[in-house]
Amino acid sequence: MFRLAVLATLTAAAGTFAANPTPAPSTPAPAAPKWQKVYPQTPPGVTQFTEVVAAYPEHTVTLTVYVPDADGTYPAILDIHGGGWSQRQVEADKPMMERLAARGFVTALVSYRLSGEAKYPAALNDCKAALRCLRANAAKWKLDPQRIGCMGGSAGGHLSGLVAMTSGLAQFDGNGPYKDQPSTVQAAIVMAATQDLVAANQDKPPNTSAIAFFGSSYQEKPEIYVQASPITHVRAGVPPTIFIEGEKDSLKIGRAEMQEKLKALGIETAVYTLKDAPHPFWMSQPWCDETVEIADTFFKKHLGTKR
Repeated sequence: MFRLAVLATLTAAAGTFAANPTPAPSTPAPAAPKWQKVYPQTPPGVTQFTEVVAAYPEHTVTLTVYVPDADGTYPAILDIHGGGWSQRQVEADKPMMERLAARGFVTALVSYRLSGEAKYPAALNDCKAALRCLRANAAKWKLDPQRIGCMGGSAGGHLSGLVAMTSGLAQFDGNGPYKDQPSTVQAAIVMAATQDLVAANQDKPPNTSAIAFFGSSYQEKPEIYVQASPITHVRAGVPPTIFIEGEKDSLKIGRAEMQEKLKALGIETAVYTLKDAPHPFWMSQPWCDETVEIADTFFKKHLGTKR
């Protein structure tokens, strides 16, 4: 799955050399793979839909949904985009979700409220509402409401972890629509995201992105950072959760500790480190396809396939 760097070998040519021969030029080792941005392109056999989840004065929360054309009932995956909680990066995540749709999933991307539009827990509430919306439209989109997972990277990875770890806790649902539907997930993938916001902020200079998202620094309101940390909510019954990270990315605080808590409870977890991958790896090749391969295997194990 991962590439091995191939070192070139130098061969000496046979023959007679001059008294002061000119050194033969060396063959440079191949450079690490350069990233190639991927762009959305709905694949054959898949239809794209757009659905309004909830309309607020500051932003209309929408779902972009990819549905396989073939008959059947499919497992579903909700994508939660990154962007520091402040930038809308739905378009950048579409190629990944298009590829997963082509592999036999209903996939959806939620356009949640950003930090400049509404403070935490608005983004979390919107993700929960998006899951309820998927279930409310299960027949229309040919998905199985009992088999839904979530995934996200960077800020979206934080939210994906938080959605998964608070799965089944009604106090995190917010006041969004489709309250007759559950917001649970049966499996989750966290990509390149810190899972312990307390450890990441308590002894550090104020983080402007976090302050914009929460409306205050850790020093001002530590309880919000505790509540918004996925690691806080690890408990029996949370879904299997794996982590994908880039070799060239920075350390994601709380990931290892959260895995230890999951393992202690007998909940499946693993970490996959993509060779040479930067942040955010899932938006470019060759790592987009590597991410899709990992996600496809994991979600088919825990969500199943078309029925």
